[in-house]
Formats: sequence, C-alpha cells, structure tokens
Amino acid sequence: MRVLAAVDLGAQSGRVAVGRFDGSRLAVSEAHRFANEPIEESGRLRWDIRRLYAEALDGLRAAGHVDSVAVDSWAVDFGLLDRSGALVENPVHYRDARRAAAAPTVFARVPPRELYDRTGIQLLPINSVFELAAMAADRDPAFDAAERLLLVPDLFHHWLCGSRTSEFTNATTTQCFDPNARAWAADLLERLEIPVRLFPEVVEPGTQLGRVAVDGLGSAIVVAAATHDTGSAVAAVPFRSPGSVFLSVGTWSLVGVEVESPVITDATYAANLTNEGGVAGTFRLLRNVTGLWLLHECRRAWAAQGLELSFDELVELARAAPPLRSFVDPNAEVFLEPGDMPSRIRAFCRETNQPEPTDAGATARCVLESLALKHAGTVDALRRAAGVDPAELHVVGGGARNELLCKWTADAAGLPVLAGPEEATLLGNLLVQAMALGELSTLDEARDVVRASFAPRTYEPDDDAVWQEARERFARLGADVEVAV
Repeated sequence: MRVLAAVDLGAQSGRVAVGRFDGSRLAVSEAHRFANEPIEESGRLRWDIRRLYAEALDGLRAAGHVDSVAVDSWAVDFGLLDRSGALVENPVHYRDARRAAAAPTVFARVPPRELYDRTGIQLLPINSVFELAAMAADRDPAFDAAERLLLVPDLFHHWLCGSRTSEFTNATTTQCFDPNARAWAADLLERLEIPVRLFPEVVEPGTQLGRVAVDGLGSAIVVAAATHDTGSAVAAVPFRSPGSVFLSVGTWSLVGVEVESPVITDATYAANLTNEGGVAGTFRLLRNVTGLWLLHECRRAWAAQGLELSFDELVELARAAPPLRSFVDPNAEVFLEPGDMPSRIRAFCRETNQPEPTDAGATARCVLESLALKHAGTVDALRRAAGVDPAELHVVGGGARNELLCKWTADAAGLPVLAGPEEATLLGNLLVQAMALGELSTLDEARDVVRASFAPRTYEPDDDAVWQEARERFARLGADVEVAV
C-alpha cells in the first residue's frame, strides 16, 4: 500500500488530501481544507502565499506518514527568490489590473500572431508574460533583487525540499515557453527586456525532486506531478473514446481535447485556443472560459448586502427561475476583475437589450445557462480547429457535482455529459506520484485506476430546438467569438 499526499491550491480554497493506492484502486480522504483570499499590498492584488504554505504544512502534518507529496495550483502566477533563496515579495494575483494593461506594450514589441506561434498559448490578459513585461517596463526593483522565478507549486516544492525547477505542464501556461523547442523562448523574453536568467530548468511531470526537509514532516519524496491543476485533472479523465472533450469546471472552465503535439494553426489562432503541456508527452488543446468564478463573486456581493446563500441554495433558486431569458458572455472583460458581479450582469443584459435578472435565482440561472452555452460554443470551436468529432463530454472537477450545469451543457452541446470524478485534480496529482514511484507505468494505467475507482453520472441531451434557439441568441451577443487581448 502506497500512501501519497496531494496539496491542491485553488483560486478560492486549498486542501491537502491523502491517497491510499493498493495497486488497482485509489481511495482519497481529505486531511485539511482552508480558504484562499487575495490581499492588497502596496496597491497590488496579491496572494497571501506564506499563509497558504503554513496551511499546507498543517495539512501535511495532519496527513501523517506518507511516501510522497506533490503540489498543484492554478497557472501563471509566480514568486521571485533572491540570492539567499528568500521570497522577494508576495506573488501578484492574475486578476491584478496592471497585467492586462501591459498587453498593448507587449504587442508593440512582439505582434500577437508571433507570440501565439512561438508559445501556442491563448492570448489572455492573465498570462505571466504580461506581468513580467509590466515589471520590466516599470523597472521593478524586484527584478534586481531576484535570482530565480518559480511558479506557485514550484515555490512550495522549493520550500519543502530545496528544488529550484519549473514543471513542464505549468511552465507552458506562462506564454514564455516554446512548446516545440521544449525550452523557454529566450529571444522573445529578451525583446521584452525580461531577464532570461530568472527562468529555471524545466522538468517533466513525475520527476522526483528530493526529500522533504521540513522538521516534523518525515522524509517523503517530493514529486513534481502535473503541477498545473488542469494538467492533473485531465490526467484523471477516464476517456472512453478518441476525440472526446474534457471540461475541467471550477473557478475556470477549461474545455479541450488531448492531443499528441501542439496544434498551432490559422484556425487555432482565430479560435484563440491554447496548447498546454500534459502528462506523458501529451498536450491539451483548449480554451479558458471564465467559470463558476462568476457565481462565487455574486455570492460574495450578496453576502456583503446581508444575503447569505450557499452554493447549493443558489442552484435550487436557479432551477426555479424562468429558463433561457438572458445570457452573458462569461469571458467579457467586464467580468475579469473582482467586484459587484450581480450589478455587472444586470448592466451587460441591459446593454444587450435583454431582460435584467432582478433576483439571486434569475442571476444564478443566467450565469449557469451562459456557461453551458459557452461550453457548447467552445466544443464547436474545437471541432472546427482540431477536426475532432466528440461522441461525449467529460465534466470533471467541482462542476461535476452541479447537476444543472452538467445537464444544460449536454442540452446546449447536443452531446451526452459524463460527470466525474469531482476530485479529478487530486486524483491526477496522486496518480502521477504513483507513476513517479514506479507503481504505475503509463497514463493509460493511471486512467484504468480512475475507471475502477469512480463511476461517472451520465446526462443525456434533450430539448434540442429550444437550446438551438438559445444558441442563436447567444451567438448574436458575440459570445461565441473569442477575442484575444
């Protein structure tokens, strides 16, 4: 029996889980869960990274003896280490406004198409390259103090065992990495005056980094699993047929297909699709869709007004609300930054001549139906750009437990949805650790474990004519067209 620990850091919360693998089945239990709230420092939105690390240590202590440990997190954000190995400053949050403002300056030096052709990454204002370019343009003193750049999971691994590497699946998300050369795009970075010396060696998922060197935590092997949480989630998708689409649904919805190599063409550029590294030499061709973040922000705004609603309560209110009345484009710029999301949703509907959702149920229904329609539009974009003909959609992550979103995604796309596993990110993290320890040989074997351990729920599509009319209205909003920064 192998006992494995996974630290999974999400944009809203984090958790530490323990996996027990007997060679054929994987059982998972949660050891610790904690909130993740950004902080304001010196006028910037940042992650409270030291508190998150302290919470992770508490979870690992609660986990007890384990054979290995690995950390995964959201993509693109990074910390800088000085020459002594100390953190220069808290990592900037990807929703901080300065990052998006840097895009025109970047494109003046590296045209959007060239940036896409070199990196294969969807042009989004949250990408690391824009934050780094903004720092370079501002002559940020953090660069002078820094010796190494580490993405968030790599930073945790450094604190656990002293490693100073970047894991492949997360490195590819930065828009600083050339996936065909499998190396940092040094010449591109130099044109943006970003110090190339900061970028570490890139290692493959499943690399053993060293042993834990923190007092009281034993000497477990630290593994660079798929450190990008979507990379871990997709490693645990129990695909049944070639070309099937995955939807990793949480704060973001990552909608894509698994491919053997990057797909960088006129069609993928026009569709603003991204190529992210995966496990065992695979890539994920996908689009980032703003996901359940919209409802999280709505809940936060309502709570500030004295209306406390759980996520389950919101889903039930949405179920009772009138169907298919108003839609928003989840990826519209107005929804990018934190704020009063219900007011922004009403304004979007008003400005697009749609009925304004006036209560929590109508707003929640608007969000969930819009997400389902955006999912369906992205599946069509993948069909056109990648030539896939999916027979079914696999919804994993927290969204897999949202019955309405799964059913409405099936209806909007006209395809069956297989929902689960909900804890795909944890499973993928743990299974890549098992691969690193020699317990599994291939990614296919890891997915066989998922199939043996967890049964999906199936949602069949219906009401095709009603949803087709809704898709036509959604398309008229411009929401089916992805516009790069």
